[in-house]
Amino acid sequence: MGIFDFFKGKSKAAPAVAGATDSSAAPAEALAKELESQGFDVSTVDIEVDGDRVTLNGAVNSRADLEKIVLTVGNSKGVAQVENSLIAPDHDPTQPSGIHIVVEGDTLWKIAEAHYGNGARYEEIFEANKPMLKHPDKIYPGQRLRLPGAGGVALAEASGWAPPAEIAGKG
Repeated sequence: MGIFDFFKGKSKAAPAVAGATDSSAAPAEALAKELESQGFDVSTVDIEVDGDRVTLNGAVNSRADLEKIVLTVGNSKGVAQVENSLIAPDHDPTQPSGIHIVVEGDTLWKIAEAHYGNGARYEEIFEANKPMLKHPDKIYPGQRLRLPGAGGVALAEASGWAPPAEIAGKG
């Protein structure tokens, strides 16, 4: 739970949900439809939109779904912040996935090499970010990706970026 900040000037490659603008998120109904189209059960999720801030309340089936829903919404055009109040039965805030912010020149291979010491583990990152990612070569600067098994503290040390407390397990 907590507030996640996302890159405001997203790449043209960022998903543009119907009704989104550069400065405002898509309407809640459109975000829900986008999440459903990607296979997420959001029947127990309440989505509220206020300009470029989206609030998520309710329950989801798993920690992986929780993280993917937050990132899918946050990586969408017009979203600068996601306030996450979702809960999941297996969510343990002290053991989160790491988060990587894609920079120019990144590939999943390079990210896997940096965080796991083995570029061939890029497939784990790809699988952990489906359905948000459709192809391992289709990532863009500013996008945030889940890194299963790479905790927030290691991520902060590796990239120089300090994750929000809820990601680092300090919240």
